[in-house]
Amino acid sequence: MISAFRTNQLLHFRHFICNRRKKRLVNGVRLRYDAIKSLFAGGRICVEKVKPDPLNLLANTSVGSNVKRSLVAFSGYRSSELRHLPITGRCLSFLQGICQIGVSLLAKAVRISSKENKQMMKTALTIAGSDCSGGAGIQADLKTFSAHGVFGMSAVTSVVAENTVRVISVQDISPESIKEQIDAVCEDIFPDAVKIGMLSGEETMLAVAESLEKWQPQNIVLDPVMYAKNGAPLMALSAIETLIEKVLPLATLITPNIPEAEHIAGMKIESLEQTKEAAAAIQRRTGAAVLVKGGHAVGDATDILFDGNAYYSFNSPRIDTKNTHGTGCTLSSAICSQLALGADLKTAVAGGKDYITQAIRYSLPLGHGHGPTNHFWKFFGDQG
Repeated sequence: MISAFRTNQLLHFRHFICNRRKKRLVNGVRLRYDAIKSLFAGGRICVEKVKPDPLNLLANTSVGSNVKRSLVAFSGYRSSELRHLPITGRCLSFLQGICQIGVSLLAKAVRISSKENKQMMKTALTIAGSDCSGGAGIQADLKTFSAHGVFGMSAVTSVVAENTVRVISVQDISPESIKEQIDAVCEDIFPDAVKIGMLSGEETMLAVAESLEKWQPQNIVLDPVMYAKNGAPLMALSAIETLIEKVLPLATLITPNIPEAEHIAGMKIESLEQTKEAAAAIQRRTGAAVLVKGGHAVGDATDILFDGNAYYSFNSPRIDTKNTHGTGCTLSSAICSQLALGADLKTAVAGGKDYITQAIRYSLPLGHGHGPTNHFWKFFGDQG
């Protein structure tokens, strides 16, 4: 039976699961039983650090198939190989692949993989353009969803060949394909929230509006993307009226920057008071809450939220960096993530504002132009 294992990996076994009643040990540290009792359905388990014991690898415990599935998922061994493991011992060793990622990461992965917690995982759909350089568009949205612990899905509206310096070309996806992508997602994994980004023309807008009316998702955050960071147009200005009349009224929250708010509201914005006036004008016309972002203004970055009843101000110091590619996409998808997780609108905006501020603070000096923000600053903030 031992020959079924890769002998060199046996030398690295250090952690194993064993059956206990009231205590749990992780590398010698006691944990409360109720803190991890749900890690494996039907099994009371703990993790200990022990010397290698290749003759005592597999426990005949109530942990059962859940552990075996985890072994298959994380170790690289096939299920058929697991059947050759000795089953007379009272302990189940982790294979080397599991040991390397660490006990704490494994515990999180197993919790998420359980059926109960799969049902608890929140989901979000981004309907937007693709940025091949990874800093904006659906790429930024999906990274932001993941950073918030939200399962992300996407429907691509346009394929944009761009980088930190320029936009080379834009290829719109057919309206039929856009609708089919949204159908495919909503009929199977219905989203808890939706983020809408680049809608380049009237046909795209109408296709998205039709799908939204068909599926009636909640918590729709719409970022009316009109220009790339380098100034290249990403929306036909002739389609703005279609956006206002057909798409914006379907949103929960609209997140224009100052130039976009000027186009939608039909007014110039040169002060904080005019920002509030524009937000109110857009809200009256669309019925949606409006967050006018202050990134293009002078001084601190002050965003104004108007929900139809009251104004809320969200302020942060302006960070001296050129690496702001995809900030609008990232902020709107962060707010979308917060809404998917159950936050109210004001809390979601506050959380999104904090997230994008730190993503800019730890932005990445990649490329020769406006580099991307750091979507995973919580985990890799010191690598910017």
